[in-house]
Amino acid sequence: MSSVPIHYKHNLRDLYFNLFEFLDIGRTSLGKAPFGDFDETAARQTLETFAEVCLKEMAPSFAEPEHNPPRLEEGTVKMPPGLKQALTAYYDAGMHQLELPVPLGGMGAPPSLGWAAFELVAGANPAVAFFMLGGILARVIDKLGSEAQKKRFLPTMTDRRWVGTMVLTEPDAGSDVGAGRTKARQAADGTWELEGVKRFITSAEADIAENIVHMVLARPEGAGPGTKGLSLFIVPKYWVEEDGSLGERNGVVCTKLEEKMGLKGSVTCELTFGDGRPARGLLLGEVHDGIRQMFHIIEQARMAIGIKSMATLSTAYLNALEFTKERKQGADLMNARDAKAPRVTILQHPDVRRMLMAQKAHAEGMRALCLFAASIQDQVSIKGGHRALEAAEDDALNDLLLPLVKGYCSEKAYELLALSLQCLGGSGYLKDYPMEQYIRDQKIDTLYEGTTHIQALDLLMRKVARDGGATLQRLLGQVRATVESNEGGEELKAEREALGRALSDTETMLGTLMGKLGESVYHVGLQGNRVLMALAELIIGWLLVRHAAVAQERVKDNPGDKAFYSGKVASARWFCREVLPGLAHAARMVEHGTLDLMEVPEEAF
Repeated sequence: MSSVPIHYKHNLRDLYFNLFEFLDIGRTSLGKAPFGDFDETAARQTLETFAEVCLKEMAPSFAEPEHNPPRLEEGTVKMPPGLKQALTAYYDAGMHQLELPVPLGGMGAPPSLGWAAFELVAGANPAVAFFMLGGILARVIDKLGSEAQKKRFLPTMTDRRWVGTMVLTEPDAGSDVGAGRTKARQAADGTWELEGVKRFITSAEADIAENIVHMVLARPEGAGPGTKGLSLFIVPKYWVEEDGSLGERNGVVCTKLEEKMGLKGSVTCELTFGDGRPARGLLLGEVHDGIRQMFHIIEQARMAIGIKSMATLSTAYLNALEFTKERKQGADLMNARDAKAPRVTILQHPDVRRMLMAQKAHAEGMRALCLFAASIQDQVSIKGGHRALEAAEDDALNDLLLPLVKGYCSEKAYELLALSLQCLGGSGYLKDYPMEQYIRDQKIDTLYEGTTHIQALDLLMRKVARDGGATLQRLLGQVRATVESNEGGEELKAEREALGRALSDTETMLGTLMGKLGESVYHVGLQGNRVLMALAELIIGWLLVRHAAVAQERVKDNPGDKAFYSGKVASARWFCREVLPGLAHAARMVEHGTLDLMEVPEEAF
C-alpha cells in the first residue's frame, strides 16, 4: 500500500507540548498507581511508535471504503482488505494493550497518554479507530462484571482481539433511550434471552474478528418504564462458555447495513435479537443498573468523538498549510495592480492567512481542551477512581468537561473544515485531496453519542444543576486566577484582559439564563447550544493563554524551537482577539432572548 498517497499529517510536537511541557504528566501521572511503569521517555517513544504505525499501516486505507465499501452477505459483513490489514497492524504492534490494566496483560497507561495515542489513530483512519471498542468493554467488565463474568471474558477478549459494541438505539427510540422496547427474559439456567431490533450500531458485524461482544440495553420482563427500567447485558456473537471457550452461534444477526454519506469504512448495522434463535446474554454484574453502567461506555465514546473531530481538523489544517506553501497564485496584494509583479504562494495572501490561523488556533485549542480533560481523568484514577471520595471534585470536573469536548469539538470542527477545503480552492472539491472526505466523515460527530443539543442539555440540566454550579464555579475560579495573575508578563497582558472580559461575559450569560428558568425551561432549549459553545471557548482561551505563557519561558532555553513556540503565542493572541469578543454578543443574545419562537404555529413553518 506504499504507493497510496498518505493523507495524514500528525502533530506530535503539539501533543508533546501539551503532555510534557504544559500538563507535565511525567510528574503528575506517569508511574503513579494504578498506572503502569511509564516515564516520560517511554511515553514519548510509545507515541512515536503509534505515529509510525498510523502513517504506514492505517492512513493508506483511509479512502479505500469510498470505492470498496463493506458488504453485507448472508448476515456477515465483508470488510475491504486494507482495513483488515490496518487493524491487524494495530494489534500486531501491541497498540491495543496501551490502556489495559497491568493485571489484564496491558501497559496500564494513564488516560492522558491513551487519548493522545487515540488522536493519532482517529486522525489517520477513523473507521479503524471505531473497531477498537473491545478494549474499553474489557475494562468495563473488569470494573463492573461479576467474578464469573471476568473469568469468562478476560483476558480472552483482548488476547484474541474481539470487537466490542455499545447497543442502545432502536428504530423508534433514538435519543430517547428510555423508550427502548427490546425485551429480556430470564431463562431457567440463569442466562437471559433478548428480543428486539437495534439500529445504528457501530462495528456490530465484520469478518475481522472471531467474536464480537455486544453490550445491550434491554428491558427485563416486569421492569418499569424509562431509562430506570433498562438493564445492561453482555451478548456475544458466539456464545462464550464459562471457561472462556467459544460455543455456538448466538441469535443476534446483522439484518441491514446503513449506506452513509461518509465514514463508510465504519460498519453501521441494524441488529436483530432473537429472530429464529435465542439471543442469549448475561446480566452485567448480576445487577439491574443498566443506564448507569452504560454511561461508563458512553462517556468514553463521547470523549473519543471529540478527539476524532479535533484530529480531523488538525490533519486538515496541516494539509491546507502544505498546499498554501506550494501553490502560487497571483501577486502580493500590495502589488496587485502590477501585471509584472512576481507570483507568490497563496500563503502570502491575507485571507488565506486568516483561514489558516482560524484552523490552527482552534485545532490547538481543541487539543488543549481534550488533553486537559484527559489529565483530570488521570487524577480521578490516581485518587481512587469513579465515586471515590478523594476523587469527587476531579470526577465532577471531568463530567462537566465531557459535553464541551464532544459538543464543541464536533460542532466547531465541521464549521472549520470548510475553511480547510477553501484554502485549496477548486482543488479542495476534488477527490484528489482528502478535504471533501474529511467533511463527510466528520459530520456524523455532531449527531451520534448525543447530538450537540443533548450535550448542551447534559451540561446545563445535569452537570451544572447537579451541584448547584459548584463545579463550574471552581473551574471559572481557575480562569479568574489566570486573569488576576501576571502569567505571561507584559507580553500577554492584553490577552489576559481579553480573557477577563470573556469571563465576565460568560458569568453574565449564565446568570441571565438561570434567572430566566423561572419563566420557562424553554429558555435552556433555545439558548443551550450558545452557552455550551461560549463556555468551551472561554476554557479554550484560558488554556491557550497559559500555553502561550509556557511557550514564552520554554523558548529561552530552546531557541532552536522558536518557530513552534512563536506559533503557540500567535494562536493565543489570535483567539483572544478574534474569538473571545464574540462572548459579549452571545451574552446579549441570551439576555434579549424571548420565547416568541415557541409561539409560532406549526403551520407557519
